Amino acid sequence: MELDIRIKMNEKLFLRNPEESALGKKIVKHGLLLINKLGFEDFTFKKLAIEVNTTEASIYRYFENKHRLLVYIITWYYSYLEYKVVFSLNNISDPKVKLQSIIKLIAEEPVASHLNFEFLSEAEAYKLVIWEGSKTYLSRNIGKDNKDRLFKPYKDLCERFSLVIKEYNPKYKYPHSLASSILEIAHSQSFFKQNLPSLTDYPKEPDNKKLIDFITVLLFSSLDLKSK
Repeated sequence: MELDIRIKMNEKLFLRNPEESALGKKIVKHGLLLINKLGFEDFTFKKLAIEVNTTEASIYRYFENKHRLLVYIITWYYSYLEYKVVFSLNNISDPKVKLQSIIKLIAEEPVASHLNFEFLSEAEAYKLVIWEGSKTYLSRNIGKDNKDRLFKPYKDLCERFSLVIKEYNPKYKYPHSLASSILEIAHSQSFFKQNLPSLTDYPKEPDNKKLIDFITVLLFSSLDLKSK
């Protein structure tokens, strides 16, 4: 059975909702694939127009610029990741098990699922987050973008994570800092493993199991450390 998941996107991310037309869906789907193939710096709407057999002008009717398209896709990924976290914690009462489940979800590479997404691949979006995710907020427009709530899905995910941290250790003073740091570490270490292996201790590992082990040790070492 295939489940159909719909994610409501912030309307300030686009000029025209890409989900409402076949061309819009192609722009997002092939935009993701092309950015992963070329890198964000070399990606252009001109190249994307050739890929989807349309004009640059048509793409600009949907997105103001390529950075907006990048933020759109990354935001979609974090919205879906939060959905997975909520779903996975639904029948778990032990906060330690909840934290272990969250770690696995944020650090494990996605595999094929039974969910039906019309124009975005979770696995490809994960690759984009690893390679280009920080470029969404390392921008001079961060103030305005934040005011427009473009990063709300990322913040919501960290908030949910921090609540479970507090559930596990109510006395821990830095739940939000720890949650966002663990999330960033999961992505940066995955990037380092692929590209700067000397910055990790698992450079030749085919999966992220040792990364998950590292994050687990890091998280619970912090939470189980007695405050002075």
